Amino acid sequence: MVVGILTLELYIPEAGSLKSKRFVIRSIKDRLKKFNVSVAEEANNLWQRSTISIACVTNDASHLYSTFEKINNMLLRETSVEVLNREIELL
Repeated sequence: MVVGILTLELYIPEAGSLKSKRFVIRSIKDRLKKFNVSVAEEANNLWQRSTISIACVTNDASHLYSTFEKINNMLLRETSVEVLNREIELL
């Protein structure tokens, strides 16, 4: 059994308020549901920055890395956010 956590630090340049930031993050979280992962956002009051953690449990490490790579590619195509930092942790 492999448990992985992908932590992403995001920059949201178009967010002018916490409400617009929440809208962007909620949209991302909704699209991540298709990957069958769990998502949590670190609570902070910064308008243009957010940190989200994505957890995945699987039997195969290659499946884990493949899933995280697909998520990363999805976010790279996203025009409303920039990925500042990406960290993968295996448990």
